[in-house]
Amino acid sequence: MSARKSTILITDDEKSIRNTLREILEFENYNVLEAENGENALGVLEKEGVDLLLLDIKMKGMDGIEVLENVKSRGWALPVILISGHGNIEIAVEATRKGAYDFLEKPPDLNRMLVSIRNALENRKLVDENRQMRSKLHGVQDIIGKSSQIQQIKSIIDKVAPSNSRVLITGENGTGKELVALWIHEKSQRYSGPFIDVNCAAIPSELLESELFGHEKGAFTGADQQRIGKFEQADGGTIFLDEIGDMSYDAQAKVLRALQEKIITRVGGNEGIPVDVRVLSATNKDLKEEIANKRFREDLFHRLNVIPINVPPLRERKEDIPLLIESYLDRLANEDIIFSGSSFDEEAMQEMTNHSWSGNIRELQNVVERLVLLSSEKTITRKDVEKFVSQKRETDAALDELIHRNATFQTFKEEAERLFLVKKLEENDWNISQTADAIDIQRSHIYNKMKKYDIEK
Repeated sequence: MSARKSTILITDDEKSIRNTLREILEFENYNVLEAENGENALGVLEKEGVDLLLLDIKMKGMDGIEVLENVKSRGWALPVILISGHGNIEIAVEATRKGAYDFLEKPPDLNRMLVSIRNALENRKLVDENRQMRSKLHGVQDIIGKSSQIQQIKSIIDKVAPSNSRVLITGENGTGKELVALWIHEKSQRYSGPFIDVNCAAIPSELLESELFGHEKGAFTGADQQRIGKFEQADGGTIFLDEIGDMSYDAQAKVLRALQEKIITRVGGNEGIPVDVRVLSATNKDLKEEIANKRFREDLFHRLNVIPINVPPLRERKEDIPLLIESYLDRLANEDIIFSGSSFDEEAMQEMTNHSWSGNIRELQNVVERLVLLSSEKTITRKDVEKFVSQKRETDAALDELIHRNATFQTFKEEAERLFLVKKLEENDWNISQTADAIDIQRSHIYNKMKKYDIEK
């Protein structure tokens, strides 16, 4: 398979120069796009995948330096080579300071220009490879799927990751919202900075402000030393506010202020601390409904929801389930030799695809591991799936029935206790001593329970 051609965007207001550069670059086997001014160049960059920008400085309207500043402020990770017919040391220094890869004088020396282009593209390739290696070292899994929904999510990630725009990721529990956030960070210009994950639902509301913004020594009882909060820890990187819909109303107001002013104040402190943080957030709740019920601030919602990404549940992308299963099998095999060589036959894979995955990806991962461990053969069959997966579904239904059948906690507890004891006695062939050892209670207690619940073999 031939390597993908790199795409170069030539931006110059002189058509003759664009034509000359196009001929040279196409002869060198590059894809070439053109723009006649700065505004058009930015429009092309928004729509096309461009690997390098060849940019004239002196143009009508937006000049090359302004285009360069726009490229860098939007976080587009492509090298920019500036060309000018009015070259001097001051312009070259300014261009380099603002992030240009190289500066060439008109008419450019052909060999120098081609060498600069090759070096710039090679440098970008190395940066991308380094980023991929870091992702693997950090254990960031791929986003797996061939469904249109997953392909769209990947496309959005590629477009928005280089920017500093805030992203709100929505979806049910277990769909992979954190993985989306991780990839946005890994593909951003902040990838070498920290990625700080905050589970807003797991932190008590009275402690959340201290967790996010830190506190000074003596700010409250138990604050025996200064603490640096998550926003400060994420400076220069990304903060991921997971389950943002569970954040208290008071804490929401303080987060809104931090987003607006890019300054935080530690609890018990007076000093404003500037922070350079990109904010990603996620929730499994309908925030518009939360707003209507006065549980979520509308102004914060609009601050967070600049780029919305919805992660679909497994039931809406069933064609991805076989790919996910194969991926989990490979991962398990790499982690432990016990799992190597395991596979699903065609009927088993179809049964897994048709299963209703209420727990989404997390549940699927657990089931794959369970099947590999409990199946008698390396090749997992439909019978295995029915036995170890569908049986669980029947157990869940039985539990629901048990709950609905009992009006009080006491009657539920007694019936559950009776069923548990009968099941354990059956597993131990009604041997009282073995059963007592298995469930860690005294034999006399079993006899008492059997009498209480009228249990007989």
